[in-house]
Amino acid sequence: MPKISVLIPREEIQAKTEELARRISEDYKGKDLLLVGVLKGGFMFMADLCRAITIDVSIDFISVSSYGNTTVSSGVVRILKDIDYDITGKHILIVEDIIDSGLTLTYLKDLFAAKHCASVKVCTILDKPSRRKVPLEIDYQGIVIPDKFVIGYGLDYAEKYRNLPDVCVIEEL
Repeated sequence: MPKISVLIPREEIQAKTEELARRISEDYKGKDLLLVGVLKGGFMFMADLCRAITIDVSIDFISVSSYGNTTVSSGVVRILKDIDYDITGKHILIVEDIIDSGLTLTYLKDLFAAKHCASVKVCTILDKPSRRKVPLEIDYQGIVIPDKFVIGYGLDYAEKYRNLPDVCVIEEL
């Protein structure tokens, strides 16, 4: 079993999630908002964020892959499951677990914008700006983290460790 250490405790994640939810609730008051969670990693953050938002929202999910079983993004985005909603005229908030290269989110923003939605914005609980390969505006930025491979709180390594309640680092891969 590899050595695992906590990078961000669950209490810090919860506090940041509640802060983001307050901002989103205020910014989208009176608007038709669709939260689009990016599977699989974003499901925990999406559930916590959705429960903390105080306005009516619709939810959907998209599943994409750019990692496979490695710790580095391939840069090639594949859609594994598309959203179910017609998003024409809706305000879209993409809810992501972590942004590093920015390639996946840039792809998704362009994909949704081409479907004539009212707006497309991004919310992430974790941001790794040191890994950015493309410029990307993050409208609701969570916690900035160092360039380490992280697991827990929905994030995995080879489909394991998603159930850890904290964001952790594997010391030996």
